Amino acid sequence: MSWVIVIGYILALSVITIFSLEQLYLAILYRRAKRKQSETRQLSSFPLVTVQLPIYNEKYVVSRLIQSVCQLDYPREKLEIQVLDDSDDETVSLVAKEVAKWRQEDINIVHIQRDERVGYKAGALQYGLHKAAGEYIAIFDADFLPEPDFLIKTLPHFSDKIGMVQTRWGHINEDYSIFTRMQAFGLNAHFSVEQLGRNTSGKFMNFNGTAGVWRKECIEDAGGWQHDTLTEDLDLSYRAQLNGWEFKYLEDVTSPAELPVLVPAIKSQQYRWNKGAAETARKNLGKILLSKLSTSVKWHALLHLLNSSVFIFLVIAAVLSIPMLYIKADTPEFSLLFNLASVFIIGFVGMAIFYWIATRATAKDFSFAHYAKNFPLFLTFSMGMSLHNAIAVAEGYLGVKTPFIRTPKFNIVSKSDSWKGNTYLTNPFSFLTLLEGLMAIYFAFGVGSALYLKDYGLIFFHLMLTIGFGVVFYFSLKKIPNGAAE
Repeated sequence: MSWVIVIGYILALSVITIFSLEQLYLAILYRRAKRKQSETRQLSSFPLVTVQLPIYNEKYVVSRLIQSVCQLDYPREKLEIQVLDDSDDETVSLVAKEVAKWRQEDINIVHIQRDERVGYKAGALQYGLHKAAGEYIAIFDADFLPEPDFLIKTLPHFSDKIGMVQTRWGHINEDYSIFTRMQAFGLNAHFSVEQLGRNTSGKFMNFNGTAGVWRKECIEDAGGWQHDTLTEDLDLSYRAQLNGWEFKYLEDVTSPAELPVLVPAIKSQQYRWNKGAAETARKNLGKILLSKLSTSVKWHALLHLLNSSVFIFLVIAAVLSIPMLYIKADTPEFSLLFNLASVFIIGFVGMAIFYWIATRATAKDFSFAHYAKNFPLFLTFSMGMSLHNAIAVAEGYLGVKTPFIRTPKFNIVSKSDSWKGNTYLTNPFSFLTLLEGLMAIYFAFGVGSALYLKDYGLIFFHLMLTIGFGVVFYFSLKKIPNGAAE
């Protein structure tokens, strides 16, 4: 049994290290890309564009979304707006009112409702695609507020081979709470280092589900929107690139959006992203391996699609790390193997550099103190989410099907915004939440074990796990926005 634990522990840490080194590699690519002069392009003509707004029960934010999109700086005769409304609450009447108001302003906006919510968001997008007149399709989720010049800045980048242009997400409520800051910290790294690093080096990147523009021909050529995964955006991205289409990422074009303000809402979003990535990997990895892509592109596509599996290995390494303390104390001959697992330090350094570069590139007021405070907090919160995300990934690989669960939006931007009476506030207790509480207790035992055995090598690791799981457990139960964590 001791050998099984030791091998499992070292294997898990080794896999985490590989993914961490991939982040370091992307950071290097990003730095190279930033040395090049950014290109500025002008729009020479105005093609017909359809803007799709897929929504489901978004009564708190739908009016501001429609208002923002209807104020896009683009010739009205060249702009079509589809509100793809699958709602079954008062959102329907709010949309109808907004559509009627803007149609009086000569805006070509239509309210599209389906008889059945088949395929969820992917189904709505595909349904609207059949009715879309535009040569290009821009997509915005309900929590986004596109800038007026969005189309003017994105459309010039569609050369013959470009099938999709993605912009960077901004955050209108980043400073609302410690949790929104941690989400922004992680998302900024993805939207600066990862996306630009992949895109400028010829690696596969992905559409992020919103704040991007597709060439309609590209969507159709790739087989359209499909709903057999929870991340229809990632799935379509890979199918399109496998068909030879190229993507363009614009780091300098920002699309502001609202971050989730509740831990259960963050969980639902992370669940969908991580499980969907695993489902997409299961669906497309074989096609990638059998394609004529270069070995380098295949390898990085593999790491990209399998990236969410790092949560499985993090949970394995964390759970086994406490027995490892006792094995090391009772069996000295295992000490060498235990020390070999310190290879993880290399991966940790790579990850630290990755987030350092991302923070320098995206922080409003960058300083070492800002990074030194937010990086450990981000890691701690990520550790607390690891069991939840690991289960999502495992379900994706095993083919366990679950419905698309939307991330509720609340129109909470500043600390003065009221959340009382919000009908989307639900905190159902689940067995997983109980497990997260038990994990906090388990890793607190790990901290005690370090003190008892006088082996302090993993004490900070176990302390971060204790705090992370404890915080996630507590705020999964507490029926208030997480701004109260301040």
